[in-house]
Amino acid sequence: MALPLALTLGEPAGIGPDITFAAWRQRAELRLAPFYILAEPEFLRRRAERIAVDVPIAVVEPQAAASTFAQALPVVDIGVAITAEPGQPDASSAPAAIAAIRQAVRDVQTGRARAVVTNPVAKNVLYRSGFAEPGHTEYLAKLAQEMMGVTAQPVMMLWSEELAVVPVTIHLPLREVVTRLTSELIATTGRVVARDLRERFGIARPRLAVAGLNPHAGEDGALG
Repeated sequence: MALPLALTLGEPAGIGPDITFAAWRQRAELRLAPFYILAEPEFLRRRAERIAVDVPIAVVEPQAAASTFAQALPVVDIGVAITAEPGQPDASSAPAAIAAIRQAVRDVQTGRARAVVTNPVAKNVLYRSGFAEPGHTEYLAKLAQEMMGVTAQPVMMLWSEELAVVPVTIHLPLREVVTRLTSELIATTGRVVARDLRERFGIARPRLAVAGLNPHAGEDGALG
């Protein structure tokens, strides 16, 4: 049986739990691969009751998630109590969100999960807790280095069947973008994208185009 996907909780006060419930309920219709969510089980039960959604929950270890997935939503306990209510992040929010991400990466590293899928986080909540990275993407790169000794440049891809878009800079105020863009960063990002389109998406000869910072693409320096 194929390894399951490790789904992070995201911001407990946000829509992550609701998205998870909806995805699991449509698992057959959407032909979803088995996944488990990293969270506090009792928190998920309270949320399901609150929004009156019928989702049976099974507390499992990752290796049992795939065989459980058809009958119940597999939940791997992160060992963090969550008290946040919908729309009201509290002191439990950031520790729970971070614990879920760390455990998901660890599960992939140790061969218990196939890949990490992330629910949305609230960056302002994370920042107030002392979270040092700008966002999910950079934190995943940090964990890769910390857990596997791999130094990697994080690259984010927005995917559709017709077009994949990769921002060269991410999680920056717009006024800082022009000072961070360099020829080296653009070229390195392009190489990462080309390699992964070949190796991970099976596109033998990917076509890349570099768009400008503004709709006029600078007009040879006349604008922007």
